[in-house]
Amino acid sequence: MKIKFWLLFAIVLTALSVNAQAQTTDAERAAIKQTALDYIEGWYEGNAERMERAVHPELAKRIVQTNAQGRSRLDQMSAMTLVIGTRRGGGKDTPPEKQQKDMTILDVYENAASVKVVASEWIDYLHMAKFGGRWVIVNVLWELKPQKK
Repeated sequence: MKIKFWLLFAIVLTALSVNAQAQTTDAERAAIKQTALDYIEGWYEGNAERMERAVHPELAKRIVQTNAQGRSRLDQMSAMTLVIGTRRGGGKDTPPEKQQKDMTILDVYENAASVKVVASEWIDYLHMAKFGGRWVIVNVLWELKPQKK
């Protein structure tokens, strides 16, 4: 009896999740995608205005770095650091043919979204929020791709 209850419960939760995702309009998904494009294309273009438009002023961009001894630390970048880095040229040195900007909207629920961006040298997991009527990036967890030998 317990197994049937939990199975039914799981089916209902899945149906609710699918229904919530289905309610996300094409316009909302397009706005989320545009925010991710402003972020990654702004970086490649060195376009600080696009970057600033994409990120919330209190953005936290973080990466876990592990040294040779196996000790980990959390490095963080703020919105201002990211915008200034973009203004200084950002990824303008990346040749157009290497400017990877593959994105996948992983999930959208109400005013929250999660997007994966695969760039030329790293992968970003963006957490977005609909803030003041527009989608902005509030958190980024990123990881460098392995160096090609």
